[in-house]
Amino acid sequence: MRNKDIGLGLIVVTIWGLNFIAIKVGLQDMPPLLLAAMRFTIVTFPAIFFLKRPPVPWRWLIALGLTMNVGQFAFLFMGIKYGMPAGLASLTHQSQAFFTLGIAVIFLGERWRWNHVAGLALAACGMAVIGLQQNTSMTALGFWLVLCASISWAIGNVIMRKATQGVPPFSMLSLVIWSGAVAIIPFILLSFFLEGPAAWFTAFELFSWPTAASLIYLAYCATMVGYGLWGRLLSRYPAGKVAPFALLVPIVGMTCAVLFLGESLSIWQFFGALLVMAGLALNVFGARWIKND
Repeated sequence: MRNKDIGLGLIVVTIWGLNFIAIKVGLQDMPPLLLAAMRFTIVTFPAIFFLKRPPVPWRWLIALGLTMNVGQFAFLFMGIKYGMPAGLASLTHQSQAFFTLGIAVIFLGERWRWNHVAGLALAACGMAVIGLQQNTSMTALGFWLVLCASISWAIGNVIMRKATQGVPPFSMLSLVIWSGAVAIIPFILLSFFLEGPAAWFTAFELFSWPTAASLIYLAYCATMVGYGLWGRLLSRYPAGKVAPFALLVPIVGMTCAVLFLGESLSIWQFFGALLVMAGLALNVFGARWIKND
């Protein structure tokens, strides 16, 4: 991989790690489902008028929008709102890698390798350690909501694999924009019925520059720039060379949460985080290590 592209990968990692800080800031004055609705509205318009719909059947596009966008971000935003620290959320959310493997085995006929099983075991132990450490800095509700977000992301990953099989090459950004458009109405309806119009009025009365900056970051930096660069890397290199960059997202997220939000980890949470990171690394690199030996 060229040095320039390694730099692009590190930029994406940094953008996505800071994404959890932006979510935390946006949730200060805005309910989670409304924040998500506004995020995808900003992502979609006016970009959708300039990007052709990807050559993916509507049924898959809708399914992708409902899982990858609505399910993932509804649970993630609510999880952070209701007690999951941003740093731990950035780590826990990476469990999607194992959920993706499990769902792909069932629906796509993919096979587990030894490193997948060993990595899952390590990461599951780490998640159990973290999940048992509910205290003033983390709630059980927040933890389980973020895990649900990871499952939704994993289902979306499998749908994306299925939807893009046998279709001509297209811009990943167009898929992001059009699947984002699918999410707008469901988020508005969910916010209206679960959060209520009163929460909307309060949110707009309290709307501030930090909230605006959060929305701009979530829409343009984390979504359009992040996924645009990520798609560019995937178009140039095998997924096996690009995917390991994702391991750095929790490191950036947890470090920034400590620096900017004053979050901290208990000794057991830190130990659990190490187990999760070790499991993720084994999942990505394990087969390569044995082959090199």
